[in-house]
Amino acid sequence: MAATAAAAGPAVDGVLPAGAALTLALIQALDDTGTAARLWCLTRAATVVAPSDGGGDPDQELVWGLGRVAALEHPQRWGGLVDVPAVLDARSAQHLVAVLADGREDQISIRVAGAFARRLVTAGSGASDGPAGSVAGEWRPSGTVLVTGGTGALGAHVARWLAARGAPHLLLAGRRGAMAPGVAELVAELRGLGTEVTVAACDVADRAAVVEMLDAVPGQWPLSAVVHAAGTGAVSPIAHSTAEGFAAVLRAKSAGADILEDVLGETPLDAFVVFGSVAGVWGAGGQAAYSAANAYLDALVRRRRARGLTGTSVAWGPWAGDGMAGHDGTDEYLARRGLLPMEPQRAVAALARAVDGGDACILVADVDWARFALSFTASRPQPLLADIPAVRAAQVAADRDETAGERSGELRARLAALTGPVRTGALVEAVQRHAALVLGYANPTALRVDRALQELGLDSLTAVELRNQLSRAVGESLPATIVFDHPTVRALATELDAVLFGAAEDPDDEDANVRRVLATIPVARLRDAGLLDALMRLTDRGTGPSDPPAEPDAIDQLDGEDLLRLALGDRDH
Repeated sequence: MAATAAAAGPAVDGVLPAGAALTLALIQALDDTGTAARLWCLTRAATVVAPSDGGGDPDQELVWGLGRVAALEHPQRWGGLVDVPAVLDARSAQHLVAVLADGREDQISIRVAGAFARRLVTAGSGASDGPAGSVAGEWRPSGTVLVTGGTGALGAHVARWLAARGAPHLLLAGRRGAMAPGVAELVAELRGLGTEVTVAACDVADRAAVVEMLDAVPGQWPLSAVVHAAGTGAVSPIAHSTAEGFAAVLRAKSAGADILEDVLGETPLDAFVVFGSVAGVWGAGGQAAYSAANAYLDALVRRRRARGLTGTSVAWGPWAGDGMAGHDGTDEYLARRGLLPMEPQRAVAALARAVDGGDACILVADVDWARFALSFTASRPQPLLADIPAVRAAQVAADRDETAGERSGELRARLAALTGPVRTGALVEAVQRHAALVLGYANPTALRVDRALQELGLDSLTAVELRNQLSRAVGESLPATIVFDHPTVRALATELDAVLFGAAEDPDDEDANVRRVLATIPVARLRDAGLLDALMRLTDRGTGPSDPPAEPDAIDQLDGEDLLRLALGDRDH
């Protein structure tokens, strides 16, 4: 199935193009209807392969950001992204048919000369976005430098860097202006470095407010550079996203950059830097809108450079401390998956190199590629990373290690030769191994098989990833809620056994049958029936209050009669 993302129509809330909104709706509809066909999304003259392509189309690049997340959340259904020329001639059409038939690449730009696959390459490898707008050499800021999001944690680090480089005047813009926490101390620090500072309360998604702010720039310090660090994201899987929610994320991130671009027009600047995220480069589960917004920023910079203007887009990995990911345990979660928080000093040094070197679109992140690649490619291949040496090495090592994960259906084939407790044990071990990979545990045996996976770090995103991994391993489409409905390794393994081979109940083994039934009942159903508290009070087996507490594994030591008495007896009380 193929769909074009270049649809005409009014934008949702003025910022979400019709093509992107319809693509979102189409992905959701395929999920709702259970359609098995793979979806390929086509854009037209959206990407830039060569200077002759011009600046591309940022609006259609939103679909590429959305598609990268669809590949992670719906790996069995997603086909890929293809950009075709503005005029699809016969030769380009032949390339398109060949790409769709081959299916090995999932991000391709087709031109008359051939098909070009998208790749992430290490800095200094020779890849370049072209020389337009280059400012090679150490940039020395002059006049006024505008920093949007300048009152936030990242903006403060950037402001210090600019002041250290001798910026005469910094204009720090934020929604709360001088009322933001820590602003007074930051201003005093910057003035101590010899830089004059103005703090403006401005929503950069409000065009009138941006115009008013820029009109007030002092004549003695004309605007010379912009660093757009404002923006925010929201976690929402594609299945639960709305067009309005999508638009809200775009308004906070990409719309502000677009307004600055529009208001400034052809104004010559020494630097125009936008802060993006790795989510825009390779996608991030649950962050389709944020990924799309950051893909838009890359496209906006390429469009600027095609016009001969300066432009640098930096896709950041997580910063340590109070940066993009330094809250609510997000930094720890990302580190387990191979994305390590960067110290702000290192991040700012990388920013300086990017601006000094005239880079267009660059990713700056501290990545443990071996760990990241195994997790990122667990559900489907990711050709984007194929040319990174560390990823190739990790993949070779994983291919040699049978425990790194099964090829599609391989686990099911191995299990089919087993029966009884041997098959049960093999399933428990397999689920434990896959859960450890998803959750970032180096030693799978560290995951207790009867402990709730949510207590071990599982969330909505990793639950989807675990489901996808298990689906691929057993060669069977599994329900989206299977991990939450069967929340422990043992319960999940029991359910997989039933799905793959049918419930093999032994009428003479009442204890095993009761445990199997209990393991398949969703926690929510037990809670609604008033049984959850009873089952959790496993220490009540004794005859008096002095009985010692039972270990969490005590359920394995109860027979069927005990379990039924515990549940039904307590409920009657």
